[in-house]
Amino acid sequence: MKIATWNVNGIRAREAQVCDWLERDRFDVVCLQELKAEPAQIPERCRLADYTTLWHGHKGYSGVSLHVRNGAFASGPAFSHPEFDMETRIVEAQLDDLVVASVYVPNGGKDYEAKLAFLRQLADWAAGVVASGRELVLCGDINIAHTDQDVHPKERKPGIIGQRPEERALLDAVMGGALVDVLRRLNADNDRLFTWWAPWRNMRQRNIGWRIDYILASRGIAARATSCVVQADVGTSDHAPVVMTLD
Repeated sequence: MKIATWNVNGIRAREAQVCDWLERDRFDVVCLQELKAEPAQIPERCRLADYTTLWHGHKGYSGVSLHVRNGAFASGPAFSHPEFDMETRIVEAQLDDLVVASVYVPNGGKDYEAKLAFLRQLADWAAGVVASGRELVLCGDINIAHTDQDVHPKERKPGIIGQRPEERALLDAVMGGALVDVLRRLNADNDRLFTWWAPWRNMRQRNIGWRIDYILASRGIAARATSCVVQADVGTSDHAPVVMTLD
């Protein structure tokens, strides 16, 4: 089984890239963020017939989606949104005893307190899912570099949003001792493992970036992960896809 997440930074601007990627790799579950499109604006080519999908977006801003390949699970997905959803930033799917969520945390540049509040509620929601006895996979752009290892040395800036101690503490709270950062667990010593690069000065080509996109999985799921990779050569979004493979 393969689960993928990608902040596409505008699905209409990257229609061919996103649709080619979806058609080629045929993931079992896909989480997209920053669609920048209402559901009616989603390109028809990206509406793959063998997936059940919920598109949840605004025109020109934010937006997430969650795609489940038909037949990948015993029952079809039951989609919903947690009560703290704002600006079309989270969608969840119940899949048998598994919950998968696609999330796009605010970057905090315009309203830092709203970011912190969203993270607190995300932590409470994740804890509730885990306490219910269900497995959880939380995918998306969390807009926090968890540790300094997740930021290129040239980009480490004390006090900058995305690297602040209180944000990192809230990411710890989201994980809550029950969720595993799968990409880091399988690449513990890789100090050049990034998922986002500023779109100037060839930052991506020079691999001067941040790791802010995550697949967080409950321990039972994480134990089955045989690989988790960044597809740094895919697309022209400022983010790259992250893909987890389970045995």
